[in-house]
Amino acid sequence: MKYIIKYILTFAFTLGIAVNVYAQIDTILTYSKNISLIPYLNLVGKQNLGLLAQQYNVSIAEAGIESAKIFPDPQLSVGAYNNQESKLHLGQGVNFSLGTTLELGGKRSARINLAKSQAELSKALLTDYLRNLRADAAMAYYNAIRQKDFLVVQENSYQTMKRLADADSIRFKLGAIAQIDARQSKLEASSFLNSVIQNESDWKSALVQLSVFTGNKNMDTLFVPVKNSDNLERTFVLAQLINNAQNNRADAVAAQNSKTVAEKNLSLVKANRIIDLGINTGMQFSGASTNEIAPTPTYHSVNAGLSVPLKFSNHYKGDLKAAHFTIQQAAVQYHQVLQQIQADVTQSYFNYKSAQKQVQQYKNGLIADAEKVLNGKIYSYKRGETSLLEVLNAQRTYNDLQESYYQSLYNYAAALITLERSAGIWDLQ
Repeated sequence: MKYIIKYILTFAFTLGIAVNVYAQIDTILTYSKNISLIPYLNLVGKQNLGLLAQQYNVSIAEAGIESAKIFPDPQLSVGAYNNQESKLHLGQGVNFSLGTTLELGGKRSARINLAKSQAELSKALLTDYLRNLRADAAMAYYNAIRQKDFLVVQENSYQTMKRLADADSIRFKLGAIAQIDARQSKLEASSFLNSVIQNESDWKSALVQLSVFTGNKNMDTLFVPVKNSDNLERTFVLAQLINNAQNNRADAVAAQNSKTVAEKNLSLVKANRIIDLGINTGMQFSGASTNEIAPTPTYHSVNAGLSVPLKFSNHYKGDLKAAHFTIQQAAVQYHQVLQQIQADVTQSYFNYKSAQKQVQQYKNGLIADAEKVLNGKIYSYKRGETSLLEVLNAQRTYNDLQESYYQSLYNYAAALITLERSAGIWDLQ
């Protein structure tokens, strides 16, 4: 009888242990689509709503160039008079005049140059927005992979504990263990199931975030990242990264363009302080005057005039001073950006090297050793040589190591993304 019980228990424990199966819960999405990293980032670059809105800034700035080309509009004046009804009978007439403002000092060219530099600044800001968007989307992609890995760990743990609970139920019915032990293993299985449910929610939330990045309005269809063996190992030289970032990173280019905008604005301020000439010409047609004192025949006259404004306002130089201060401010901000870039790249480089070493630690056999310990504890528990508490401790240690490993993989990918973001390069495939 003793050997029959041991055979039944052994069969119950070994059934399905060699194969990882998932818990019977809702882990399958109604509508889902597998997608790899590059097609996903391409969708982000084409459909992200924030990026589409940002692109309008470039269009608006380019429209500003057209507005800057406008010449002052001419003014047409038409008048008429009638003195024929008066006692003196001075006659009737009409007059026409056309006038405009003649801009001097290169105002129009200064406006156009300023508008062009603002358009270049908008393009640089758009590029910088795309740089950060691409990095954030890639992190969201790897986060979804991490959440799925966490879910699989918890599912496998739940299945292992469920098999233990089912076997303990059989052992209790056969009188091999006490009811309290069977109940304990069942409670532990329920606890692992709760963890599975929570991890499933975290995973689906991560998938929703992927759809947000792609501008997907139909949330019942979610993108599911394809887990592949991405090679995250790179050989970087810190000094080269810093130099490349300070020369080519989009925000550095934008800061440089801000200096250019400030300089063009100063040119426009100086041009606006130069007087503009008003020119006008006109013609007057007068009818005959029939009064007895001074009768006059019908006649017409032509006139032209020039108006010169008196620029007393040039005595105040507030706009000129503000433009000079803006240039100085832009120069300081540019150097601040360069300093921040150097700090970002340096910190990201050290974080990347640290993450690289941590991943290597897990690849040296930590997880495999923990799995062997867990299998040994389960085998001993089957034979009644160890307690359920020891099995649970071994299971949780194994889970912690697996989750720490997947966390380190995510940290490794995130560190690489952050480093390439800060260095102004991109080579993730």
